[in-house]
Amino acid sequence: MNNYIIDASRAINWDTTLPKIYEATFQTLQMVFTTLLVGGILGLVFGIILWGTRKGNLIENFVVYKILSLTIDIIRPIPFIIFITAIQPLTIGIMGTSIGTTAVIFPMTIFATVATARLVEQSLIQTDPGIIEAGLSMGASRKRILFQLILPEAICPLILGYAFLLIAIFDMSAMAGTVGGGGLGNFAMVWGYQKFNPTLMWICVGIILVFVELTQIFAQYLTKRIIHKRS
Repeated sequence: MNNYIIDASRAINWDTTLPKIYEATFQTLQMVFTTLLVGGILGLVFGIILWGTRKGNLIENFVVYKILSLTIDIIRPIPFIIFITAIQPLTIGIMGTSIGTTAVIFPMTIFATVATARLVEQSLIQTDPGIIEAGLSMGASRKRILFQLILPEAICPLILGYAFLLIAIFDMSAMAGTVGGGGLGNFAMVWGYQKFNPTLMWICVGIILVFVELTQIFAQYLTKRIIHKRS
């Protein structure tokens, strides 16, 4: 087995392989950060609505909460590899194709939006309910209570939650690569697994691990800074 790995790595033409790795890395980052930006913003909005329409909150609305919550509960449990293939007709109708880096961003964004909405809701639930009562008793508007009291109180859980979301999106991008989405997942499958070259597969794993570790370090640094400023 060791001889096989050594022979496989010697057979690599790095002059042609390295540009492919750079391109795959760029495609992965394009998928991940576009999904995080769009899905993160939409998820934040829907998460705030979910939290706000819960019983006893700022804009309590049973019907709106149940519709959003049920939609999320239907989509979230579906394995992403199944979800991305199941909505291919919708992806083709909106994006024009279901193949390629740009096309897979659509199902990734839907999945990230759903995950983020629930993440935001759970983060906001952790805040002290007395903050709302205190704000209302002082005559503060609902908008002011949300943006000046609730969200700042939940900022640390939100940062850590978004870091977890980013790691999950990296995972989704790898799975998207196996169904023609491009990126490191596709590169590992085509040039690593199918070519029987474990060296290239582990290079892809290493690149993703570096980004994941940097994400965790940055999130922990931000939360520590915020906690330090408050203390």
